[in-house]
Amino acid sequence: MIMFEIVRWKNFLSTGNNTTEIQLNKTKSTLIVGHNGAGKSTMLDAISFGLFGKPHRSITKPQLLNSVNNKNCLVEVEFSSGKNKYKIVRGIKPSIFEIWKNGTMINQSSHAKEYQKILEQNILKLNHKSFHQIVVLGSGSFIPFMQLPGGHRREVIEDLLDINVFSRMNQLCKEQYSIIKESLRTNQYELDINNNRIDTQKKYIKDVKILTEQNLASKEAKISEHNTEIESLEKENTSLAAEIDSKQGPIESRLNELHDKKQSLLQYNSTFRSQMNNITKEAKFYEDNESCPTCSQDIDEILRNEKLSSAKAKAKELKSAMDSASLESTAVEQSIEQVTADLTDIREKQQIIHSNSRQISSLRVQIDSIKGELETSAVADLNDAHKELKNLEQTRNSFMETKFALNEKQQYNQVILEMLKDTGIKTKIIKQYLPAINQLVNNYLQTLDFFIHFNLDESFQETLRSRHRDAFTYASFSEGEKQRIDLALLFTWRQVAKMKNSVATNLLILDETFDSSLDHDGVDNLMKILYSLEDDTNTFVISHKGEILDGKFQEKLEFVKDRNFSKIKT
Repeated sequence: MIMFEIVRWKNFLSTGNNTTEIQLNKTKSTLIVGHNGAGKSTMLDAISFGLFGKPHRSITKPQLLNSVNNKNCLVEVEFSSGKNKYKIVRGIKPSIFEIWKNGTMINQSSHAKEYQKILEQNILKLNHKSFHQIVVLGSGSFIPFMQLPGGHRREVIEDLLDINVFSRMNQLCKEQYSIIKESLRTNQYELDINNNRIDTQKKYIKDVKILTEQNLASKEAKISEHNTEIESLEKENTSLAAEIDSKQGPIESRLNELHDKKQSLLQYNSTFRSQMNNITKEAKFYEDNESCPTCSQDIDEILRNEKLSSAKAKAKELKSAMDSASLESTAVEQSIEQVTADLTDIREKQQIIHSNSRQISSLRVQIDSIKGELETSAVADLNDAHKELKNLEQTRNSFMETKFALNEKQQYNQVILEMLKDTGIKTKIIKQYLPAINQLVNNYLQTLDFFIHFNLDESFQETLRSRHRDAFTYASFSEGEKQRIDLALLFTWRQVAKMKNSVATNLLILDETFDSSLDHDGVDNLMKILYSLEDDTNTFVISHKGEILDGKFQEKLEFVKDRNFSKIKT
């Protein structure tokens, strides 16, 4: 279990050069309050940046640096795992990334990504997505489990159940399969060459046996014929190679340009559609409302007409731009098809060159064989030929044994790959845990007074039924109901992680959860769950509605702005 102890930061976001420190394991429950923009959620971004090198919110890394001081940004996170104590140090201007274990810095890899991989896979044993499903529930850029795509849902559950080792095994097995496949291809190529040599040698022996003075002229003629054919094939290869050299570079460059242009047009079209949707919503609002639904004041008719006229004009402009983009996209697609056809033509020419080269090699082997027949005596040559044939046949047997061994390895590898697929061992393990997961979710939903039946299947698709047993999806519910489901899943993941001892942690952070969609009963029921958590759980609740939650937590931290810098009020 990971026990987070301390997080400290300076020159981070709105915090100045004075270090802010929060002890994460001091009390079971802590309330963090402050006005909007006072820096309440900075702790969450600091922990996320310290552990994973990226903020919790959707902001860029340079934006984390305090814009006033613009240097010496530093974040430190201290935690323990088992008997070991760790400290992660990250900084911007200057760039710093250090992992300390029991007071000694772990040797840094040549690349920061490899160093980060050591932290996530060997120490934390969870990634950024899994951390924010188990530790954090926020109302900002946090993406709840139910809004993640299927692949990301699988990653989270595999981390929880500690079965992502099968994914790594699957990757290694695929790499081994590629090596075996390449070895088989090489073996078959060498076997084909050896078989060709055997056929040539047998033919040579037969020719030697019947070689007489009368067929010497025929041998010379055959050599001349082969040389003529070789010359013709080499000329063809030279011509084809020149054509390929003249086209290949420009075509590949042109294809990259066209794909870039296509991607740009797709982005433009997406932007136009988004703007069109916004204009349509605005127009519909003024068409459907004669008074403001918020303040109940009448909307001036002239203003309504102006807004509608403006929306129609903007919609017309966007429609024209979308049509132009569509025409240009069609032209780009046609150009891509043409360039692709040219590349196909180049590959066909390359195949012809390859085929010609193999034929030239074969013809030269035949010429050398015929010349050898002419230069040596028939009897002596025949003895040597039989010895060579025997050596070639022994080599072929060796290649065949290797081929059988590789085929057997490939078959075993295919069976292992089938077992390691998402539908293999992992699915069987997940099926065993799904009933417990679903039961935990439903228990938490009942505690939150949300009486629906939740079911997650092995493909991580949800089915939710109401008291009338009607099937719903997550998107069918209101924001408050969705938040109850998100909370139930958060506590379920923590419970599963604790049972598996995979990515269990003492830290739980609720970022403005009490300020969003929960009603009064939802707040009370959530507090019941928080009170029922184990003693080794340290809960931090970030809220700007402290007056509602005052007195319900063991400790209260208030963030304030002093001269445009955030700090904890003392």
